[in-house]
Amino acid sequence: MLLTSSEGKYLKAIYTLSAQGKEAVTTNAIAAQIGTKAASVSDMLGKLAEKELISYKKYYGVTLTEKGHKTALNILRRHRLWEVFLVDKLRFHWEDIPEIAAELELLDHPMLIRKLDEYLGYPKFDPYGDPIPDEFGDIQTKARVPLQDMPLEMTGKIAAVKDNSAAFLRYLDKMGIYIGARMAVLEKVEFDGSLELMIDNQRKVFVSREVAANILVQPL
Repeated sequence: MLLTSSEGKYLKAIYTLSAQGKEAVTTNAIAAQIGTKAASVSDMLGKLAEKELISYKKYYGVTLTEKGHKTALNILRRHRLWEVFLVDKLRFHWEDIPEIAAELELLDHPMLIRKLDEYLGYPKFDPYGDPIPDEFGDIQTKARVPLQDMPLEMTGKIAAVKDNSAAFLRYLDKMGIYIGARMAVLEKVEFDGSLELMIDNQRKVFVSREVAANILVQPL
């Protein structure tokens, strides 16, 4: 099925919100996820419903059909594999790849994607730590907790970021924080919720409560 980049973006947003446990996703939630107005969302939902990718009832919400769920997983698979390719093979910086990957994900060619997956060594996670569905739609998960919930002295590995905006990723780079870094919480400041971290047993950094809420850690 041929989909536009915008249609793919909406399907991914609905899938992501549904995966957070929402039985039916509201138009306002989709608008917030994508960064647009609710009126624009309603127009796109009509197009997706015509293609039998979603079930949409006004004042109730949106759910993916079986066809829509499968399509969303395929789009995510292509998008995240291309992100890995751009970072690992072409040395793009992680803040520069979402827009490019969104264009490449439109290449819905099963053999190409299988060869890409093989070439990359069958990666399970993209550069932001998000899981990559395999060709059957299965996803490997790992235990992850928000950094702000990590107990003092417990060590962990930075597994993912919830905010992949360019500004946030540049901030993490400046602080020397990256996916796969080992860390431990040395101190939690009661006044403002900021944290002192030890990164890779080499350097100490302070991060705000807001930053900590957008970093997911795999306890070790």
